[in-house]
Amino acid sequence: MGFRMRKSIKIMPGVRLNVGKKSAGISFGSKGLRYSINSSGRRTATVSIPGTGISYSKSSSKKRSNYHKRQSSISQQKIKEAKEHQKQLDLEKAKQSVDEYLNTINHIKSIHKTCDEYIDWEAISTNEPPFNPGETGPKEKNAIAKLESYKPNILARTFKSLEVSKREKLKTAIAKAKENDIEDYNNWKALHETSLNILDGDIDTMLAVIEELRPLDDLLNLGSGFEIFIQDPDSAEIEFEVMSDQVIPKQVLSLTSTGKLSKKQMTKTQKFDLTQDYICSCILRVARDMFAILPLNRVVIHANDTSINTETGFEEKATIVSVKIEKEILNKLNFELLDPSDSMNNFICNMKFRKTLGFNPVDRIKL
Repeated sequence: MGFRMRKSIKIMPGVRLNVGKKSAGISFGSKGLRYSINSSGRRTATVSIPGTGISYSKSSSKKRSNYHKRQSSISQQKIKEAKEHQKQLDLEKAKQSVDEYLNTINHIKSIHKTCDEYIDWEAISTNEPPFNPGETGPKEKNAIAKLESYKPNILARTFKSLEVSKREKLKTAIAKAKENDIEDYNNWKALHETSLNILDGDIDTMLAVIEELRPLDDLLNLGSGFEIFIQDPDSAEIEFEVMSDQVIPKQVLSLTSTGKLSKKQMTKTQKFDLTQDYICSCILRVARDMFAILPLNRVVIHANDTSINTETGFEEKATIVSVKIEKEILNKLNFELLDPSDSMNNFICNMKFRKTLGFNPVDRIKL
């Protein structure tokens, strides 16, 4: 049997401080009724009949302590789960940001891989009209046939108003079909005349086609601007505003080994290299679009950008790439695999570029 040590100190009448080996507590009350609170959290109420040795004691601390422990454990688990969920969301957001960045970089370097559909003006010029003037058009003929073949059902035969209403609708459909035929013929006529004018080298018609089709509009979303000039039906000259500050990202995004987002300032070398690929990719795309919509044989493209003139210290707009692209040479290239910057070696091209310094102004190639 082990030794026990317990000391009871009277603080004031009815109140005592009890000190044990492992805990301390305080009790208060009078003979017959006492209430004690222990440092372990145990609470005990004792009722006795003085002089009889009969007493009753009830403790509630252990059960309540376990309840609070369970509640604390549940709260800690919820906090842990919330932190884990937020961590997962942060990792997914980081991955999405990097994916968007990589898609932007890939798009900037692969603009040349798509272009407008080729328009065969020769084929268009030989297309037959939908019908000859003075004849009944195909849509009107079909509407007339429906009226002539109409046979009222038993309900329409019983209620004549239904038959009358149906015939009126069919007659209205004939008038509408005739309007559609006339519209189709006018559209054919306009396109036919346009094709003849294009093949005859009419410059005004060529410019009208460019204005109608707006082939380079999707590049405007990147911040670039274009102006197109045609003085010779065989050639076109295009001014290309690079606006690299609006197109090229300022930061490089990547994932750390733990999946967190890493942002680093893009180096000048990286920016210059990406800008060169972007400009050359746009040049190829512009040439492809122009050759697709018009029967041109060559285009001269000038890429202009704003940079600081180191001699004056002021920003100036200068031509940094000028290239003449022949359609025959361009059509032989494999756009899926070529490097846009390297592809400029196939053409007469003025471009002064150094990886560590970027572009220098160049002379324009004359058409």
